[in-house]
Amino acid sequence: MKLNERSLAFYATCDSPADNAGFLYKRGERHTAYHRRWFVLKGNMLFYFEERESREPVGVIVLEGCNVELCDSAEEFAFAIRFGGAKSRTYVLAAESQAAMESWVKSLSRASFDYMRLVVRELEKQLEEMRWGLAAGCGGCQGPPGSWKPKPLGPEQCPERLPALPAVLPKENGCAVWNNVPGLQRPPDASGCGGQDSEGHPQPPPLPPRGRASGSEPGSARAAAPQGPSTFCLLHERYGREVTRLRQHWQDRRRGPRP
Repeated sequence: MKLNERSLAFYATCDSPADNAGFLYKRGERHTAYHRRWFVLKGNMLFYFEERESREPVGVIVLEGCNVELCDSAEEFAFAIRFGGAKSRTYVLAAESQAAMESWVKSLSRASFDYMRLVVRELEKQLEEMRWGLAAGCGGCQGPPGSWKPKPLGPEQCPERLPALPAVLPKENGCAVWNNVPGLQRPPDASGCGGQDSEGHPQPPPLPPRGRASGSEPGSARAAAPQGPSTFCLLHERYGREVTRLRQHWQDRRRGPRP
C-alpha cells in the first residue's frame, strides 16, 4: 500500500474529530524498552506522535487484517495488535489504567472496515426483516402455499407468498404493525382485531371502503389522520439530533474560544 506522507500528516493533525486519543506506552521493534507516545485514532488509522504538541506523527498503523488482544508483558495493562502475515510486525502497547486499556481495545477492535462491513450487513438484515414484517401485516399480497423467498420490493413487484402471521402480533406504541404502514388507514374496529383464518392464524383487519368526497360533507375530502411514527423514524430522529450536536461541537472547537 502506498501512502502519501503529506496527506497523512495533514489528516493526523487536522481538526476532524478523533475516535480515540491519549498516551500509550509503545514497545520498540528491536529493543524491549517502552516509550511513551501520544496516540490518535481516526477511522482505521492509528497515528502516534512523540509528544502531544508534535506537528507530524512518528508513524501510523493501518488497522486492517489484524486482531487486538491482551498479552503478557512486563508493563501492566498491556495489549497487542497482531497481523495475519507470517512476517508481519506485532505492536505491543500498554495503557496507564484498566479503564484506558479497555477503551483502547474496544476502539481498535471496531476501527477496521471489515467490522464496519459486518455492522452494515447486520443493519441491512434487520431493516429487511422489518420491511417484510410490515409487508406481512398489510395482507395485500397473496399467493399459492409453499416456501417463499424474499424479493426486492418495487413499485410493481410483490412477493409471491407471505409467511403466516405469528400468534402474537408485534406492536409499536400500542398499535399493530400494519397500522404503521404508509398509505393504510386505521380499521374501523377500535380493538385492531381482524379475526382468524381457518388455521387459527390472526388476519389483518380489512381496509375500509374509500369514501367519496362531496360538498355536503366538510370533512370527507380530508386525508386520514397520520399514524404514530414508526421505530425507524424515531431512531432516525434520535441519531439525527446526536449527529447535529456533535457537528455543532466540532464547529465550536474549530472556531476556538470566544474572546
